[in-house]
Amino acid sequence: MSLDRVARERLVRALAASVISHADELTSLDQAIGDGDHGLNMKRGFEAVLAVLPGLADKSLPEMLKAIGMTLVMKVGGASGPLVGTFFMELGKALPEQPSRADLVAATEKAIEAVKARGRSEAGQKTLLDVLVPVHAVLAGGGDAKAIAAEAAQAADRTTPMQAIRGRASFLGERSIGHMDPGSRSASLLIGAAVETLEFEVNT
Repeated sequence: MSLDRVARERLVRALAASVISHADELTSLDQAIGDGDHGLNMKRGFEAVLAVLPGLADKSLPEMLKAIGMTLVMKVGGASGPLVGTFFMELGKALPEQPSRADLVAATEKAIEAVKARGRSEAGQKTLLDVLVPVHAVLAGGGDAKAIAAEAAQAADRTTPMQAIRGRASFLGERSIGHMDPGSRSASLLIGAAVETLEFEVNT
């Protein structure tokens, strides 16, 4: 997977647009089981990413991902900033400049483990891990871009009947059941945007 500067910029813009255009939806989801600020926080973070985009796209893919992660950690409030930022930073640390699909699979696994450690959580607890873990399984199993995007969306949907075990929503106990996890939804949006933008590279 080799991304030139134009492709790197296109990727960043797609990631940002996927979150910013759904900010109201993410806020609504978070109002049901959280602080109600997830959409606003994620929008602020990716607006900050866009603000430094010319410089970001000049970096190599690994360095660009690490810079995105650092920006999100600094600009996104709540639990989401450290978790999403950690994912991007660790993904960047683990990827070579021109990663193969196998490199992407291995790096994604390392990034997921870092998110687990940072959030002290596992899949099944109604967090973004409930999207990241099954999506990684599809990626590792050879799934194409459409399969990865579909699994991301379906995995977010599957958080709706779960009871939250971690995060703010866990304070609601059984009342968290019946609401999609906002962090899982934003993760699914980011993954969908990434694989749509990188469809050719993901499939090869």
